[in-house]
Amino acid sequence: MWRSGLRQRVKELQMILPPPSFLPPSPSPTHHLSLTKKPLLGLANASPCSAVTMSTTTNNLDEIFKQKRVLRSKVRKSLKAIDPSLRSQEDDAIQSLVSEAAWFKSSQRLCAYITCYALREVDTSKLLSQILQNTTKDGSAQNAKKLYVPRVEDKNSHMRMLNISSMDDLIANSMDILEPAPVDQHGNAREDVMLANDPVDLFLLPGLAFDKSGRRLGRGGGYYDTFLRKYQDLARERNWRQPLLVALSYSLQIIDDGAIPVTLNDVPVDVLVSPAGVIPISQAALNRFDFGL
Repeated sequence: MWRSGLRQRVKELQMILPPPSFLPPSPSPTHHLSLTKKPLLGLANASPCSAVTMSTTTNNLDEIFKQKRVLRSKVRKSLKAIDPSLRSQEDDAIQSLVSEAAWFKSSQRLCAYITCYALREVDTSKLLSQILQNTTKDGSAQNAKKLYVPRVEDKNSHMRMLNISSMDDLIANSMDILEPAPVDQHGNAREDVMLANDPVDLFLLPGLAFDKSGRRLGRGGGYYDTFLRKYQDLARERNWRQPLLVALSYSLQIIDDGAIPVTLNDVPVDVLVSPAGVIPISQAALNRFDFGL
């Protein structure tokens, strides 16, 4: 009798619940860890299960990618229309804020992008020159900074960060974007930051749009998000302090919080620098600001 009742109850549940193929996957421990360590993904107020469901549903991902494409198009148009003199003023203001910051001065190993003016990225030329020329007055290298810059290897989001000692180490690629040659003038392979013995302190990151909660919208290639996740994994494996992720942004690139759609693959930034000032976002950034590190 009870078995008959149980079978009837199962039938009732099957009529109510969707087929198994449409049920959201159960969040794994990895998903829980990712969500709790990255509250700036804009999912902090959602439960881990609902966040994973949102990020793993194909239809939802398609909609997110569509929203990203629309937003990229809008921001590109705005950047194209920016007055050159205003852009130059904002470039100077942003670079001054970074160069005078204690967390920049104390960083010894940095990864930074080479500005592509055709893409209307925030200029980094003065910062790169400062990094490369930063030695003590007596010529010793005690306080010298070490710089790694990006080199795109293929169209599959594969990017490396290689060490350079001079802007003369850069060559134009097929897209007319400056990047380091894989070998130096002596024919020796340049040091890859993923193979370096010491951790990176700071990343200077480009992007198309940002918000004050740490969301970053890239250009769609996935190069930086892919690289940053790999480096963060490396830092955890070696028990290193995570690098500070600093985004440089023109005023018009900062949009309303939550307006940038994200997935779990999108890496949030710790600090946002615009002409209006420096905004520490993550707890790691707040800690370093408190101690001037």
